[in-house]
Amino acid sequence: MPKLPTNSFKAALKAGQQQIGLWNTIGGNTVPELLAGAGFDWICIDTEHSPVEVTGVLSALQQCAAYDVRPVVRPAFNDQVLIKRVMDYGAQTLLIPYVQSPEEAAAAVRATRYPPEGLRGVSGMTRASGYGTYENYTAMANAEICVLVQVETGEALAQLEAIAQVEGVDGVFIGPADLAASLGHPGNPGHPEVKAAIEDAIKRLAAFGVPSGILTLDKAFVRDCMDWGTRFTAVGIDMSVLATGVRALAKEFKG
Repeated sequence: MPKLPTNSFKAALKAGQQQIGLWNTIGGNTVPELLAGAGFDWICIDTEHSPVEVTGVLSALQQCAAYDVRPVVRPAFNDQVLIKRVMDYGAQTLLIPYVQSPEEAAAAVRATRYPPEGLRGVSGMTRASGYGTYENYTAMANAEICVLVQVETGEALAQLEAIAQVEGVDGVFIGPADLAASLGHPGNPGHPEVKAAIEDAIKRLAAFGVPSGILTLDKAFVRDCMDWGTRFTAVGIDMSVLATGVRALAKEFKG
């Protein structure tokens, strides 16, 4: 029988390797396939702030499978049912949004684990199990799951160490846009107070050995974040890349 695939994203995090990613917000088959072959280390399939529904995750994961890229799935919320569904589709790495406390982080971890460690429901005939062909899937699956929690408010940053050190949390993602709003600067993630809070969070995480991640379209700031210690760093969004390109093309020819 074939064996469960190793989670190479999780392995790279443990090895301290920098992984450069891109956000996927455009559903269907074509765009995820194009992104998967573009050369990034990881692609975040986003169902929180995009029209991609839970069922669209399956197609995106299937497109990624043919390429040397590590898919990360962001459910719409820290919800046991949503997490169960994307995991049955084969997601091994999940980015859980809006985690505010160690208790919420622990709940996210439990939702990804089969009993007795967690609450994930068991179903044998899923893509995650190779449609029933992976050897000892239910016994082996927990070890290859990677849980990233998203910390994106001032309240959450105040509990950063406690959240990050919950057993089963493999990394912490800092959300600049929501953090900016939480700190009183909505729409301005480049505000000095926001940037200072992000720098502090990344360095705090690095100090006790927990990988951190971020998404920012500010190229200078993303390099700063990498210098401070981020290890899973997203540098673009498919919709933004498309919008920038087509607007520049229109401007070039229409003035």
